[in-house]
Amino acid sequence: MAARFELRFNGAAVQRELRAAAARGLLLAAEHVLTEAQEVVPLDEGYLQSTGTASVDEGTLTAAVSFDGPYAVRQHEELDWRHAPGRQAKYLEQPLNANRGPVQRIIAAQVRRALQ
Repeated sequence: MAARFELRFNGAAVQRELRAAAARGLLLAAEHVLTEAQEVVPLDEGYLQSTGTASVDEGTLTAAVSFDGPYAVRQHEELDWRHAPGRQAKYLEQPLNANRGPVQRIIAAQVRRALQ
């Protein structure tokens, strides 16, 4: 006994849905990194911490986590500056590197959901 079936799909719609899922995953992953970075960002008055943002360029599927302020880059790069306990330079780089696995799993989960 043999069974026959025909599978049809709209390739353009599938591609749109997968890109949207990837963009959602990227934003969730960027927000995760931002949350981790806000735990270690140098803190004096809280201004720098309040400027943290996560964003996604859906056209290029690129995520960004950033802090804005006149001293954000210096605070990140100056390894000799003293910080309050638990706060540090490299407040973006370290959380990103430490969370590579979770970031990948967050993105993959969104793509998997789109495929269901």
